[in-house]
Amino acid sequence: MSYCNLCPRNCNVDRSVTRGFCGASDKIVAAKAYSHSWEEPCISGKNGSGTIFFSPCNMKCIFCQNHDISFDCKGIEITTERLSEIMLELQSSGVHNINLVTPTPYADLIAQSIRSLGDRLKIPVVYNCSGYESVKTIEQIADVIDIFIPDIKFKSADASKKYLHAVDYFEVALDAIETMIKVAGKPKFENDLLKSGVIVRHLVMPNYSKDSLQILDELSNRFGNDSFLLSLMSQYLPCTDLSNAKEIDRKVTSFEYNRVCDYAEKLGFDGYTQQRNSATSEYIPVFDNSGILPRKD
Repeated sequence: MSYCNLCPRNCNVDRSVTRGFCGASDKIVAAKAYSHSWEEPCISGKNGSGTIFFSPCNMKCIFCQNHDISFDCKGIEITTERLSEIMLELQSSGVHNINLVTPTPYADLIAQSIRSLGDRLKIPVVYNCSGYESVKTIEQIADVIDIFIPDIKFKSADASKKYLHAVDYFEVALDAIETMIKVAGKPKFENDLLKSGVIVRHLVMPNYSKDSLQILDELSNRFGNDSFLLSLMSQYLPCTDLSNAKEIDRKVTSFEYNRVCDYAEKLGFDGYTQQRNSATSEYIPVFDNSGILPRKD
């Protein structure tokens, strides 16, 4: 982290002294660790996914539902040793996997923590990210990650610049997904649970269903339809001040969402869709540091 280039921002700052675009220091900050039951069925299963939310995020999407952690860096500092303990505590609770959410700013430290556990960690590890990832970083952590869940947000450079502050988002995300598929391989299941592979998530946005169709075309052309699972989400809910982006200041319509789902089916993708009632604040986590502090026996 002396010259941080963990993500494509390539800030090259010494994070022990100053902070780059994401706002992270050289200390891990986590905001919640718990059994999460609202991921894709092959991730949550019956017992839930052992989810750890990290703060902040290298994307800064202006519509982010998890604004408290992506922008405000809510949470508490923990050591790599404590992170290892949290993973073992989640495993002992019976969860199906360890689900690392927005891990990018701490990818190297997280990998160090996982490696220190050796054979004690017996469940798959999930890297749940924005898609705006460095190929080099993915390659360097590939030995400790079983499942990658990247977003693919926008194809339009204008939309990516306006909403994500990353005009090169789409090209970078495609290269990252290609690397994830290469290192993780095609999806492999055991008892209906995903053990390894890639799930590509796409959140259908209001007024951008045409962009979604173009994304599906690009994914199909570059990767085919059986090298990863596709998860189409309808859960978009305006939660931030979008006065300068009124075109996305509403929920997605059934027509918009169904248009994308129908096209994905036409292209032969395998994966998941969401129920329309998923667009509610009920499913947004409360970042209360639960599961992060050491247990008091």
